[in-house]
Amino acid sequence: MDFEVDWARRFYGKRMKSISELFEVDKAIIGMVHLPPLPGSVAYEGESMDSIIEFALRDAKLLQEGGVDGLIVENMWDLPYFVAENVPPEEIASMAVATREVIKESSVPVGVNIVHNGWKGELAIAVASGAKFIRVCLLAGALVWDTGEFDHGVCAKLLRMRKFLHADHVKLFADVTKKHAVMFPGIDLEKHAEWLDFYMADALIVTGRMTGKSPSVEKVRRVREFLPNKPLLVGSGVNPSNVRDFFKYADGAIVGTYFKVGGVTQNPVELDRVKRLMEEVKRIRRGE
Repeated sequence: MDFEVDWARRFYGKRMKSISELFEVDKAIIGMVHLPPLPGSVAYEGESMDSIIEFALRDAKLLQEGGVDGLIVENMWDLPYFVAENVPPEEIASMAVATREVIKESSVPVGVNIVHNGWKGELAIAVASGAKFIRVCLLAGALVWDTGEFDHGVCAKLLRMRKFLHADHVKLFADVTKKHAVMFPGIDLEKHAEWLDFYMADALIVTGRMTGKSPSVEKVRRVREFLPNKPLLVGSGVNPSNVRDFFKYADGAIVGTYFKVGGVTQNPVELDRVKRLMEEVKRIRRGE
């Protein structure tokens, strides 16, 4: 037996090979469930967890009714954000409770994202709640966040924690040159994508500069051409007028702002906007 090849095949064979493995469709759309401010955050005003869960379930229901293929539960409004392992336990615990309730009421795969790069809380929530994937803002590399903190990749800790928790089934969706941040000098798009692929990312995410801002199609194309077989998502700014251009290169998209009333990120989900985008996506899938 060729031991070297055998262990490598088992190790790298755990990675997701296509978006359809998880979402059962090509060109998947993943809708954002932006939780209201959670206990401990600056904007939290004492609302009950029941009311927070009710809001999350309403948005999750409308997103699924409109036809999305997956969901991500996120603490979007816990700003200004803590970074990585500094995310407070009260916010993680509240998010775990809400995520579990969303999963119980969902028929599509659900993931978790804690802003900024709250990888440890994400993985813990995924194991406790049954989430299928987590969005890792900085799996490898180094950057400075919009809040001023310096941050670095967490692949060594995260992969060991995932193994310790017997959670290899939890997929890792990793951002390339993350929004709300500036990469350290010398880390270009292709180099960062290569590092993420090497350190076991299941899918890569390309975003614009900030929430709701789309990346250039050229940026998405560059990652696709550099890693032609890697599952690739657009992570911000997708809408009915640009999704066709992005889907020339990307396998799916994560959509938050466009789905909200008036296209305003703070607002709740509007069903008609979800249907509008999904109708265009279905036409793309049919080759029209």
